[in-house]
Amino acid sequence: MEITSLQWGITIALILGLLAYDFVFHVRKAHEPTIREAAIWSAVYVGIALLFGLVILWLDGPTLMAEYYGGYITEKALSVDNLFVFLIIMGSFAVPRADQQKVLLFGIVFALIARTAFIFVGAAAINAFSWVFYLFGLILILTAGNLIKGEISEGKEDDANNIVVRLARKVFHTTDYYDGDKLFTVHEGKRALTPMLLVMVAIGGTDILFALDSIPAIFGLTQEPYIVFTATAFSLMGLRQLYFLIDGLLDRLIYLSWGLSLILAFIGVKLVLHALHENTLPFINDGAHVPVVEIGIGASLAVIISALVITVLVSLYSPKGQALRTIQRVQDLTERYLALPAGAPAEERNALARQIAEAHAHFPRISEKHKDELITSRARFRAMLETARGQHREFAETGRVSTPSPDLDADR
Repeated sequence: MEITSLQWGITIALILGLLAYDFVFHVRKAHEPTIREAAIWSAVYVGIALLFGLVILWLDGPTLMAEYYGGYITEKALSVDNLFVFLIIMGSFAVPRADQQKVLLFGIVFALIARTAFIFVGAAAINAFSWVFYLFGLILILTAGNLIKGEISEGKEDDANNIVVRLARKVFHTTDYYDGDKLFTVHEGKRALTPMLLVMVAIGGTDILFALDSIPAIFGLTQEPYIVFTATAFSLMGLRQLYFLIDGLLDRLIYLSWGLSLILAFIGVKLVLHALHENTLPFINDGAHVPVVEIGIGASLAVIISALVITVLVSLYSPKGQALRTIQRVQDLTERYLALPAGAPAEERNALARQIAEAHAHFPRISEKHKDELITSRARFRAMLETARGQHREFAETGRVSTPSPDLDADR
């Protein structure tokens, strides 16, 4: 079905309007969004994306609507994976919390530009050469394998120190400190690049790498450029708010890479099957089409949604997932206790101490393997717990709290 120029124009105007609104009303003034603000706007952007699918149903029919929803869900899942990298990059550059919004919006806009370019290049290649489906399928299958390989080896790439950033540090005069959200500043009498510009370069570079995976993935579900573009664009909308909403929850999805690898491998196989069905390569079946079973959009949607649901449930409720939740809860509560001012109410101090003790009571159920794997530094973790225990004991001895010091002994 042909998408009209008017529909294209209105859609692009809508997306640009949303980006402009996000910048003017949320990002221009540096601040850290509250959980409530992030939750509301995340829900708004997801709602807009879901409603847009109904608009496609009305204008273009149920097939394109199903392709749009399948593409949106897949791209949204891959976008959440992007957030892990954004967290690593901004943590490595120590980006001030209030300025992270601007960096994220830049990353989203750059990702949209990069992916749009890949979309039209990919669409043109598909129209000219049907064998491109083989290439896209191979890329996705290799990406899926690399995700699993990375999980098994547990290796971490230094995404914040990619070749472009290293080159910029060598060629240009750079500073180690931020000057608000400025990209350039004056240092030792000379114009210099700030870490804010370098972090944007790092995120821009990773955006291009992610586009190499995400665009073949969605072309495995639909070959309509309009659906590819809109599903990709709406999956990126609200990513900034989602970052602040699930900042502390992202690392709980410990098996997300396994789920994404399954999805990418599935779509890769789907693309190869489609390539065989449309085959024109002379060295495969003498250039004739190969009669293979093709996977419909309904089956694709079912596999994608099932993989994501299973991934989330296993991440949260597997022994390793439960161990991570317990460790994070003890750590978060202990940090909150240590951050209490000296004059904090006894009720608040008692309540936190009691919650720490209750959470810490689950530690004997955690295997030593999971403790070693999930606790970054057991010595630091133990010292933090002992400090909280000592503080609470001091307050109990002076009669400023009514409950005795809870048993917060180490990480045993």
